[in-house]
Formats: sequence, structure tokens, C-alpha cells
Amino acid sequence: MKDLGKVAVLMGGRSAEREISLLSGNGVLRALRAKGVDAHAFDPAVRDLFELKREGFARCFIALHGRGGEDGTLQGALEFLGVPYTGSGVLGSAIAMDKARTKMIWLANGVPTPPYEALRSDSDLAGVAKRLGLPLIIKPVQEGSSIGITKVTKAAELDEAYALAANYAPDVIAERFIEGPEYTASILEDAPLPLIRIEAPEGKYDYQNKYFTDVTKYHCPCGLPAKKEEELKALALRAFKAVGCAGWGRIDLMLDAKKKPWLLEVNTSPGMTGHSLVPMAARAVGLSYEDLCLRILEGAHVG
Repeated sequence: MKDLGKVAVLMGGRSAEREISLLSGNGVLRALRAKGVDAHAFDPAVRDLFELKREGFARCFIALHGRGGEDGTLQGALEFLGVPYTGSGVLGSAIAMDKARTKMIWLANGVPTPPYEALRSDSDLAGVAKRLGLPLIIKPVQEGSSIGITKVTKAAELDEAYALAANYAPDVIAERFIEGPEYTASILEDAPLPLIRIEAPEGKYDYQNKYFTDVTKYHCPCGLPAKKEEELKALALRAFKAVGCAGWGRIDLMLDAKKKPWLLEVNTSPGMTGHSLVPMAARAVGLSYEDLCLRILEGAHVG
């Protein structure tokens, strides 16, 4: 193993996903230390980023989720400081965190993503429901981990769903709900890992079922024919690169009744908890959690 120097595992932060980030970051910290890396916890919510330079950190593993860690702002600060970091750069991180702009770019590049509309406080929600059809998914544009998301089956539920999403972020979208199995495609070193099929109780893959229960089932191999899986992996990689992402990340998608894929969003700093999906996909190709963390860290860059 090459000398990676003093490493900061950035975790915590101020976003709504702080709790999950601490779980991810501590897992990564233990893994890197187990591989002999001089790794240290660093929480930007309580420490100034300039301390990274003053204390001689050679690189950063970003285990922050959500705004302030996954949206390009942190990446820009690290570029300014000249400290190499893991994952996508400033542009890819910023675009991927914005679900609406991600969808704009995907649609312009022929990547299938569910029809959507941007919502405002004065939007005609009943009109949106009529144009897109019910059920709908209402979600904040710049949150992850299913925070602030509501599945709406009746027009009467739209006001409450919008209010919940807007409580987390001012920009909100309504997206046509896709009925069918959910999959995720993990990306490592710009190559797709095996797909995972997610089987959540009543199809409710929410914050609680993602991180704090054991009722969700994960299938890897995913059960698709090999040719179909390869097609979806190639599509996911194309979508990942279309928004300027690089290194590692995750694309979430669904298949409808006709087996047509619909891509939902990009995660540029995916969870690394005991329930997380990228480590599961890595294990399927013989890569341990510790080795996965090391591989991601070795890809740290500036610019």
C-alpha cells in the first residue's frame, strides 16, 4: 500500500443527514485504521476546514451526506485548500445534488427518468397531478436518504406533501411514481458493480427502512438476466458521467411493468453504514468493506 499520509474522514456536518453521516464516517474510520492508514475523524460542523491544512492532512475521505458535504460547496473549499478528496468534483457534486437539474441533463442526453414538474408555493397542485397522473412522489430537490419524500395517491394529500418537502428545502419537485422493482447501481473507479434489487416492506424504502430496521431485503445477484443487467449497468454509468460525476457513487433506478428502466437520482457520497448498498455490491465481487474504503481513498484528487 502506498503511503497515503495523514487522512481526515469528514463526517457529521450540518445537513439533515448528519446522523447517517456519523454512522458512515465511523465505519470508514475503523476500516481505514484496520488497513494501517493514519486516519482521523473530522467534523466540519465543529471544526474549521482550514485546520485540515494547518494540521497537515494529506487527503480527505468524504463521508458527509447532503447539503454542505455532497453538493459541491465542500469540494470547492478543498480545491481552494489544495487538499485531495474522494468522489466527484465541484460540478458533478453540485449537479447530482440537484435532482431537477440532474433530470434536465439526463433528458437532454436521452437518459430515461420519470416525468416531473417543479413546484412552488403558488403552484396549481391539482393541475400538476392531472398532468403527471397519480400516484406522485413529492420530494425536496436537494436532500437525500428519502428525507422529506411523500408518495401521494390522492390530490387531497398534495398540500401536506408539498409542505413537508418545502420544510427541508425551498425547491421541490413532483415526479411520476413508477410501479415496479427498485434497483441500485454502484459505481467504483468509474466502473459499475453488480446491481442490487431492493425489496422493502410495502415498497416503502424510506429513511427508517434504509438505516434502522432489518425488514428490507437486498438481492445480489439481482435476479435479472445477465444481458439485461449489463444493459442497466451501462445505462447507469452513462447517466453518472452525463452529470459530470467521477470516482465512486450510486445510481438509483426502477423497472416498470414493461421492464423499461427509469433512473431516479445520483448519490455522489453514498452511505457506508452496515445497511449501505455500495459495500454490498463490492462484496459481490470479492471486495471487503476495508478494501473498498481503501480503494476509494486511493482515488482522492484535487480538480
